[in-house]
Amino acid sequence: MASDSEDEDFVPGASDDDDEDEFPEIDTRSDSDDADTPDEDEDASDASSSSETLHVGPVGKTIISDITGRPKTVYPEIEPDYDSDSSTEDDPNRVGNVPMHWYDDMPHIGYNMEGQKVFKAAKGDELDKFLATVEDPTSWTSAFDKSLQSDKPLTPEELDIIKRLQAGENPDATYDPYEPTVEWFTGKGKEEVMPLSAAPEPKRRWVPSKWEKKKVLKIIRAIREGRIVPKNPKTAASQPKVYDLWGTPSSNQPPPLPAPKVKLPTNAESYNPPAEYLPSAEEKKEFEEADREDREREFLPQKYGALRLVPAYKDFIYERFSRQLDLYLAPRVQRKKLNIDPNSLIPQLPSPSSLKPFPCYRASKLSHGDRRVRAISVSPDGLWVISADEQGRVLLWETLVGRPVRTWQFKSKVGALEWCPRKDVCYFVVALEEQLHFLTPPHQPASIASLTHALLSPSVAPESKAASPSPIKWKAPEAGVLADDEKPLLTIELPQSSGLVKQIAWHRRGDYFATLSGTESHTSVWIHQTSKRHSQAPFKKVKGSVQRVAFHPLKPHFFVATQRYVRIYDLSAQELIKTLMPGIRWISSLDIHPSGDHLIVGGYDRRLCWFDLDLSSKPYKVLRYHARAIRSIQFHPVYPLFASSSDDGTVQVFHSRVFTDLMSDPLIVPLKVLRGHRTKDGLGVLEVKWNPAHPWLLSAGADGTVAVWSS
Repeated sequence: MASDSEDEDFVPGASDDDDEDEFPEIDTRSDSDDADTPDEDEDASDASSSSETLHVGPVGKTIISDITGRPKTVYPEIEPDYDSDSSTEDDPNRVGNVPMHWYDDMPHIGYNMEGQKVFKAAKGDELDKFLATVEDPTSWTSAFDKSLQSDKPLTPEELDIIKRLQAGENPDATYDPYEPTVEWFTGKGKEEVMPLSAAPEPKRRWVPSKWEKKKVLKIIRAIREGRIVPKNPKTAASQPKVYDLWGTPSSNQPPPLPAPKVKLPTNAESYNPPAEYLPSAEEKKEFEEADREDREREFLPQKYGALRLVPAYKDFIYERFSRQLDLYLAPRVQRKKLNIDPNSLIPQLPSPSSLKPFPCYRASKLSHGDRRVRAISVSPDGLWVISADEQGRVLLWETLVGRPVRTWQFKSKVGALEWCPRKDVCYFVVALEEQLHFLTPPHQPASIASLTHALLSPSVAPESKAASPSPIKWKAPEAGVLADDEKPLLTIELPQSSGLVKQIAWHRRGDYFATLSGTESHTSVWIHQTSKRHSQAPFKKVKGSVQRVAFHPLKPHFFVATQRYVRIYDLSAQELIKTLMPGIRWISSLDIHPSGDHLIVGGYDRRLCWFDLDLSSKPYKVLRYHARAIRSIQFHPVYPLFASSSDDGTVQVFHSRVFTDLMSDPLIVPLKVLRGHRTKDGLGVLEVKWNPAHPWLLSAGADGTVAVWSS
């Protein structure tokens, strides 16, 4: 065991366990090999030349190690000289690691070792600092010391590190990223043999650890003081109690039912059964091919000459397990069976005949040829219908007789059209690519025609109060858009790259209307005001691709449907009120009940969701009546009806009665399936609209026909 005296008598060049040699493994072959001598001399000369050029730290002395026989460098002992290193200078401020803003209102900044106050250095104003930088060119080489509240000059080494960090270089000036690789473990005489280190075992490996001794003494002291109590041995009282389920019941419970009994054995279980119980070859084959659940018995009778010849039963464990399951699953309490008629559980819906009127048959039909009809609209009085196909042709025809009255032909595709809901004026809007045209039907009363012209083309255009110019222009159409004899009274030009407008949604008062374009950006939704000829985009950023929009019939709320969610915004407060989660993969259409408390949402995954806006953000009821994607849905503005159209070529009509009593749920009854459209290219009925004055329904299909369904 090494003593302290041996440590004090250390002589440079002597062997030491703690010395770190260049190659810790002892290899005698390298000492006797003369071929390695020139290499060692070259290494020694390179080491000496590098040490002379660097001059970092004290100069060492190269000696030959007695253990490895290789040269090693021994440095003299370092004499502590506190004047040689500025990092060991005493800091006059001994306040410690505390927030320095505590001393902002005090004249001193801390205390020294004697407990005396260290006063703050005098500070000049910004002009004094500027003059100091002009007079002293080295003022930029100082940094502010928080503990002393004064500037402290930086050492050349610190300045060099800062320059290297600013240049993106390594802070160490002696680091060479391109130095050659040193082959430490390759070459003759440098091969490593396991273990990687040949250093002798350290002293801590075979001397008892004093820390473990302290830990054990601490645990012993805690046991003696009672702070650590050993666990009590397990007794019979602590063992889990096992009860017999079929034993004697308690006094306050009725007696349990008897346990199921095992079937008594028959002649088939005998080891020497009669011949008629033995199966034939066909019966054996049938038994082996059948499933275990389909077999009449769990075994095949076999005959043995003596009882000692009977082998072990292979299904013994399986039968015991089945018996345990029978006991576990057997009823232990007798319950009375309720005789309930299943038909009584089905809700009693009223007969469809008692819910009339609703559309039952096709009264008339208008054809657009082979072109798909994607947009239809009915006038507020229910007398006129407009329909548009994909080739830009718009037809105006009468609802009662189905006679076309006027035709407009546009040069581009028509995406949507809608009548204005006001009854004192009469006009409709046709949406094209980046344009909206305001048209009026012929043969209107003089009073209605004059009010319509005064609204759409006044003698003095209203002044715009917008702070910034709007990208939307309200003006008369250019020449050549329509025939010379039929021009719209007003045209709105949307921003470029807006795309085709696929929806027009009017507010119930008829002054505001919203348009939805096919582009996926925040400018796809615009709200226009006809009286002031003003347009604005309500959203700076839209989450997801907008599919449909709608105004609340009574409140200043705006509904925006993306692919998966329906968000309700308050236009007056400019905030999000609620987010509805219908659970539909892709929303295709939505409509709001005239009362404003209910909403229906249709999707391309054939589901129709009914929402009660006062209850939850999830659907109150989900209807699945269509075989293919739902294209359009709409509530009737007067009658308790709503309809949905699908790509399967059918139109579903439902009775939807909403009660004013908050305790009563809405009554939804399927009434009629209307079939009259052909599916073409995988598309069926593209849009449905109700007649506001009658329980009549209009449907537009991909087969190029528009049908009127009457009651």
